[in-house]
Amino acid sequence: MSDLSVGSLDRPRITYEDRERLHGHGGALVWFTGLSGSGKSTIANAVDHTLYTQQRHSVILDGDVVRTGLCNDLGFSPNDRMENIRRIGEVGRLFAQTGTIALVAVIAPYGASRDAVRKAMRPGRFIEVHVDAPLSVCEARDPKGLYKKARAGIIKNFTGLDAPYEVPIEPELRLDTSVLSPDEAAAKVIAVLQSRELI
Repeated sequence: MSDLSVGSLDRPRITYEDRERLHGHGGALVWFTGLSGSGKSTIANAVDHTLYTQQRHSVILDGDVVRTGLCNDLGFSPNDRMENIRRIGEVGRLFAQTGTIALVAVIAPYGASRDAVRKAMRPGRFIEVHVDAPLSVCEARDPKGLYKKARAGIIKNFTGLDAPYEVPIEPELRLDTSVLSPDEAAAKVIAVLQSRELI
């Protein structure tokens, strides 16, 4: 006779540890934060490629991509920016619970939003990476032409110009992409994952 008592179906039969054993490594959320053009997505892709070559399970949650789907109902007000981060953080947390290494590349301008995502994670499974390129470097790169539009007044409330970016106080890693190549930066992220015995 099956046990269909109240709550019996809610108890997970597979634990986080079970899923991590299946993958052969730990689940984690690596959170790349920084100004537009700092290199967040580039580094996340380089880390993803390295993990793939090591036969590790990873996924990229890119802020621009998530905005077009999961968060396409949100604008750029402070409240909408906070909700955007909450949603991305929750998706990243769910991936991490499956034993996947979630690589989130998003501006995430507010420290409180980033801290809330950290608190929702298991201890040691949130790795904040501040991609710390100077504003002048980010603006010179301007891969999407966003700084040019913001300077022309076409885009309002642009982070780093007329909207604030709260610099992480104690990130696990700070990367200056004005001096580091994408591969050099990715190697530093991989080293943190190794030091925490997640890979």
